[in-house]
Amino acid sequence: MDCLIPCKDKGIMNFLGKIINIEDFHANRELGIYKNHKVVFTNGCFDILHSGHVLYLNEARQLGTFLIVGLNSNSSVKRLKGHKRPINPEVDRAIVLAGLASVDAVVIFDEETPYELIAQIQPDVLVKGGDWDVSQIVGYDIVMKKKGVVRSLMFKEGMSTTSIIDKILYEN
Repeated sequence: MDCLIPCKDKGIMNFLGKIINIEDFHANRELGIYKNHKVVFTNGCFDILHSGHVLYLNEARQLGTFLIVGLNSNSSVKRLKGHKRPINPEVDRAIVLAGLASVDAVVIFDEETPYELIAQIQPDVLVKGGDWDVSQIVGYDIVMKKKGVVRSLMFKEGMSTTSIIDKILYEN
């Protein structure tokens, strides 16, 4: 499996191998890499990583044995959050996520929702943060059809990228 980022020193930067594309995922599945794993999937922009994200990803990882994070691409974030976002480009956001011990794989997707990615991955557990009703989580139907689990994890009040940006812009 090749890195999406050029990796000269595999010893120091081997975590970058966690950044995969969907073809890598399918190849790994064919090799049986996920066979004995309970695969958890979540997604988001993760534009400015903060403690709320880290707590959420750790909690998500505890629901299974392999956590895949679908990461919104730059163009997807712009469509969702506006022309001034993302603050950090997708490659940088992917590297930060891949550096977390709780994250086993990062897959960048370009759509506004991860529905097609979820359909391809077929996770055992689908997780979203915040106050989402589980039946409203994108991919709910896919995971429930295979008798999986869909969970909405507790939102960490006051911890958001938007509140960090607002604090930088307006409270200094």
